[in-house]
Amino acid sequence: MSTTKTVYLSLGSNLGNRLAQLQRAIFMLGSQLGPVNKISSVYESKAWGFEGENFLNICLGMDTQAPPETILKILLEIESSMGRERREESGYISRNIDIDILYYGQEIVNMDHLIIPHPQLHNRRFVLKPLADIAAQFYHPQLQKDTRNLLQECRDRSEVQKTVHLLFKSRHDLFTQLHFLAIEGNIGAGKTTLAQKIAEDFKAKLILERFADNPFLPKFYKDQARYAFPLEMSFLADRFQQFTDDTSQFDLFKNFMVSDYDVFKSLIFAEITLQNEEFSLYKQLFNFMYKEVKKPDLYVYLYQDTHRLLENIKQRGRDYEQDIPPDYLDKINKGYLHYVKTYPHKNSLILDVSELDFVKNPSDYEAIISKIENQILENY
Repeated sequence: MSTTKTVYLSLGSNLGNRLAQLQRAIFMLGSQLGPVNKISSVYESKAWGFEGENFLNICLGMDTQAPPETILKILLEIESSMGRERREESGYISRNIDIDILYYGQEIVNMDHLIIPHPQLHNRRFVLKPLADIAAQFYHPQLQKDTRNLLQECRDRSEVQKTVHLLFKSRHDLFTQLHFLAIEGNIGAGKTTLAQKIAEDFKAKLILERFADNPFLPKFYKDQARYAFPLEMSFLADRFQQFTDDTSQFDLFKNFMVSDYDVFKSLIFAEITLQNEEFSLYKQLFNFMYKEVKKPDLYVYLYQDTHRLLENIKQRGRDYEQDIPPDYLDKINKGYLHYVKTYPHKNSLILDVSELDFVKNPSDYEAIISKIENQILENY
């Protein structure tokens, strides 16, 4: 019968988006080995033993039933999947991720390829400082000293600086930092489907645009010039009312909110469909109303090329959408991209999903979630 052991690991990164690398490794460890219970503060230090960029270092504690050899195998697989290339030559080099086993409970392991406790942990301040955050009174089974004493006696005097960065035990914890996530995109881009998947996977309140009963929409697709203004005014009124109602009602049982639209889309569509005089009047009213609505913490735009959009529209089979001209979809794409680029203060992310199928392919969905994770980390 397998017993659960508390394992302490050291993680470091000095290449690429260091914080995102550490966070991704934490999620992979949690999914493959067991629950992550403790994460230290994030520390920065100079490269140890070679010339290179500064490292970010953490320690974490987790419970697992895996034996030491299995843990080592999984750590090496995680490093490899994240692009780490281990070399045969001796010496230290820069790396995007480095994961070491510090302790495996109180057990002592001596193998050719694995020694636990880590033979150098008591000599490395960049390991002991974060370890003291989560295991200050944990005793080294051979040296018979706890982490605090090891840190006091450590001869390594290199500077290890605590940072303001935060890392999270699970993806749910990370996404909870977002109070409001907006998923936007062109007609047929998949924004509703993605919002639904995220809401289900991360226990979020789902806010969907409700427009199926808009009486002007089918008429607009047949005669845009005639029905553009009443359509856009109708959408604006409906979106403002729906959006205000939905975002103002807090759900105690949900972690955050995710929507398949942002009210600003009204202005983007209106600029495309309305004549100059109509748009000028529309914009005045919109600006007045937009001041009152909740703004997303992260705005994600799903880009798909026009050919793929037309395929998606045909496949979902809404009669009134089948005659949408390609140039209209082109204009919408350009309008959204212009909006994202001209509002640099907004925390926004453009995702090209033209070659992805995040419904059928879990790896495509994983790629999208990983990019959203990186965006959250960079702006938190």
